[in-house]
Amino acid sequence: MFELVLTSFPAVIRYYQLKRRGEAMTVWNMKTAMFLWAVLAFFLFVAIFYFHPKSYSGLLPFRTVSVVAQTSGPVTELAVWNGQRVSAGDLLFRIENSAQKAALKQAEAEFDKIAAAESKAADALKVAEASVAQSKASLQKTRGDLENAQTLLTRNAGTRDTVRLTESAVAMGEASLAAAEAQRSLAEVEISESLPAQRKAAEAALESAKVALDMTEVRSFTDGVVAQMVLSEGSPASTLILSPAMVIIPDRPEDLPLRIPAGFSQVSRSAIYVGMPAEIACDSNIGLSFSNTVLPAHVVAIQPAIAAGQVVPGGRLVELNERTPRGSLLVYLELEHPEQQKIMIDGTGCLVQTYTNNLGGFTGHLIAATGIIKAVGLRLKVWGSLIAGIGLAGGGGH
Repeated sequence: MFELVLTSFPAVIRYYQLKRRGEAMTVWNMKTAMFLWAVLAFFLFVAIFYFHPKSYSGLLPFRTVSVVAQTSGPVTELAVWNGQRVSAGDLLFRIENSAQKAALKQAEAEFDKIAAAESKAADALKVAEASVAQSKASLQKTRGDLENAQTLLTRNAGTRDTVRLTESAVAMGEASLAAAEAQRSLAEVEISESLPAQRKAAEAALESAKVALDMTEVRSFTDGVVAQMVLSEGSPASTLILSPAMVIIPDRPEDLPLRIPAGFSQVSRSAIYVGMPAEIACDSNIGLSFSNTVLPAHVVAIQPAIAAGQVVPGGRLVELNERTPRGSLLVYLELEHPEQQKIMIDGTGCLVQTYTNNLGGFTGHLIAATGIIKAVGLRLKVWGSLIAGIGLAGGGGH
């Protein structure tokens, strides 16, 4: 409408010329003025629609955290309710845990058994060391007896039978010493390897029992607000991600700027550029005072692919005729004033209007100036949405 008003001056001038001459206005004496009007309107429409693209698909997306139990069982305690704000680590609900507590007590009891085994092994090592010492002393005495018997035999004062008996006693003593040393080595291995391995296994079992018990307490992993809680005490806790017990709407990270994606027609690609100024009007921000309703923004990124053309491996070949809708150009925008991020509600729909201002020369400044028409149209759209009580995405086109 504004475009037609701005380009109507040839017809207005011609009208006053005819009125001053006293001539009646006819199709024939107005045809040139109407032709100029049509030509000017056409070029103005083209300039405005091409260089100042608009999108009704602006959106402030957000993610939710699905809360599911890691173990099954009936719920014994609910610590939150719908709409409650929680912090990371806060208890959400508890699951019946008698079996996990019993397993934990059993794991703790294993340490008493290992402690007793360590004490027994230490005593066994002392006994083995004493047996080795006794065997060494006995063997030393027997070897001395053998030397004496051999000396007496060389002096014809002893008998060969005595020597043979003493040699047998020495062999028996050596065998007893070897057995005692083997028993000592066995006790040392028990203390240095077997029992530590058992203790590590017990520690692992204890840690596993503690983890199993901790799984019966479901806690929040993020700061946010609880929503869609369907649990009640006594109801079974679901372990399926497709059937969560509740969802948490996480708080926005304070160190990340808010980005609003919007889908534009693919033919707008040559006009849209990074750094392009824009204005954003969101459904949830419309108010009577018009304060913080139309927010200044700029383009920060353009996705280098059209989602509609994505191909993934599947059981059948892609049929391109099924992809007649071409998809949209995904553009990311950020607000010029970060403090305005606080008034944006997650999930709100937005109307995005961009303005070309990177063209030089008189024509470039003229095209940039035509953006005022789109700016006025945006505000009229917002005003009309407020009066009618409908959202901004009530129509297409520009």
